[in-house]
Amino acid sequence: GAGRPLAFTVTGGNTNDCTQFTAVMEAIRVPRPGPGRPRVRPDHVIGDKGYSSKAIRTWLRRRNIRHTIPERSDQVRNRLRRGSQGGRPPAFDKQVYKRRNVVERCFNR
Repeated sequence: GAGRPLAFTVTGGNTNDCTQFTAVMEAIRVPRPGPGRPRVRPDHVIGDKGYSSKAIRTWLRRRNIRHTIPERSDQVRNRLRRGSQGGRPPAFDKQVYKRRNVVERCFNR
């Protein structure tokens, strides 16, 4: 929330952001004020539709990291097309999603 980068990777200009998601998340190390290991797992991740993939959502769920990522329209159509086998849509909180620019602003300077 303070606009401080926690981790980053450098890639070519034509590399898709979502391919670096796990690398950036695994590079996060936030030192504690006193003794102890640094924090490596955020409480919550907010991403845009570019990060709406099954692999990323599964990666976050396995690590018990809450996330707010909207579904892409093609994913919604495919889920609805499958009918009862499609499952429920992922939870999405519009108020939390409005704060995503706090993170994106750090990287778009």
